[in-house]
Amino acid sequence: MQRVYLDYNATAPLRAEAREAMIDAMDLIGNPSSVHAEGRAAKGLIERARAQVATAMGADGADVIFTSGATEAAALACTGRQLHGAAVEHDAVGAWITPDLPVDADGRITVQDPTHSVLQLANSETGVVQALPEGLAVSDMTQAFGKLPLAFNWSGVEMALISAHKIGGPKGIGAVVIRRGTDLAAQIRGGGQEMGRRAGTENVIGIAGFGAAAEAAGHDLDEGGWARVEKLRNILENTIAEFSNETIFVGKAAPRLPNTSCFITPGWKGETQVMALDLAGFAISAGSACSSGKVKSSRVLRAMGFDEAKAGCAIRVSLGPQTTEDDILRFAECWLKRLQKHRGRLA
Repeated sequence: MQRVYLDYNATAPLRAEAREAMIDAMDLIGNPSSVHAEGRAAKGLIERARAQVATAMGADGADVIFTSGATEAAALACTGRQLHGAAVEHDAVGAWITPDLPVDADGRITVQDPTHSVLQLANSETGVVQALPEGLAVSDMTQAFGKLPLAFNWSGVEMALISAHKIGGPKGIGAVVIRRGTDLAAQIRGGGQEMGRRAGTENVIGIAGFGAAAEAAGHDLDEGGWARVEKLRNILENTIAEFSNETIFVGKAAPRLPNTSCFITPGWKGETQVMALDLAGFAISAGSACSSGKVKSSRVLRAMGFDEAKAGCAIRVSLGPQTTEDDILRFAECWLKRLQKHRGRLA
């Protein structure tokens, strides 16, 4: 069986550029904090990767602080602050905020006080993209990074959170991008690494992979790779809608990531669909990878006004640059066959 991977929002396959950069980094001996030639070589690799990430973010002149991932980035950016957010934020951010910002039926969020608020740029489950207000304290840009053109310098955001493995980099490395001059207290203290904001010997290999993946992701955007992906997503949704008029495509009236389709077929449990499609060779999810194993239905969908029953019938299909039209048509055919079986059981 040739499997088809359609869960890019959970993690993207490792890019060849990232793998090559990581292998090369393994040959570096020095500690980046050492002043000798070997140490300077390791430090130079880190600074090159920092510049690659900053360029991909449109953040030249900002500070890129490497962390162990977006979860640590969220903790670093949010700890000690009284921040408001919406219930649709990722769990990594939701742990640090008061979730009281209103969400409409299309997933759009209203921010009353940007300087004391967090707002994700794109939702991992629905793909809904937000308009970021000037002066926003923190934005989780993890899902948007590499899929949408970003200009952090012009966004009006003080701090942004990103992760390498969502763009084809290695797992276990992320960053906070900080507007220069923004106050940020270190949470991991000790040495003076990462401009004194995150102590500990840097993950040189992971950082090298992150930088290479960021540069490659920028090329994908420049070459129109995600516009092609959006066409495939639309083919998928149109094919399903043609044969299943009861299926609801979440957030379709709002701007969305080009690769993300979250849809609900009432009465057909999302977890049942995920298992059936997995056995047929397709990797999809029933929501965020950090919460999909939980019995409770998606709080993102509940915050958008879906009841428990409908929210429990959602699945997410997320495409990537390697996805082909054949992949999409095979998935749609398989999904529709299983829908017919499900309807037959109910008849």
